[in-house]
Amino acid sequence: MLSSGRRHGAESNPMGAGELIRAAVLSWPGVQEVPHRFGGIEYRYGRKEMGHVHGDRLADLPLPRKLRDEVVAAGRAQPHHVLPNTGWVSCWMDGPGDAVKVIDLFRVQYERYSARP
Repeated sequence: MLSSGRRHGAESNPMGAGELIRAAVLSWPGVQEVPHRFGGIEYRYGRKEMGHVHGDRLADLPLPRKLRDEVVAAGRAQPHHVLPNTGWVSCWMDGPGDAVKVIDLFRVQYERYSARP
């Protein structure tokens, strides 16, 4: 029998990480998607960018520097792959199972933005 190359458990969910993130984030009231200027999909709450996703492999989110430092120290994300000395973080994904950590960070963004008047 030939292997499909998928990780164990991937057969149960045919959606990729990007699709899982999209479904979750767009289910929250007030969130919109737009094409991102550097490719991928940008998610916004009102006029503020919550972050953007490049397919099934990478998500980038802008955070206040203190929160960014906490998220990186906890191993939840890495400094941004192009702008490491900013508040931006990058989350690399190996498959659909990694979408959960990215959705959690988008939820942090959503709660920050939706709490503002």
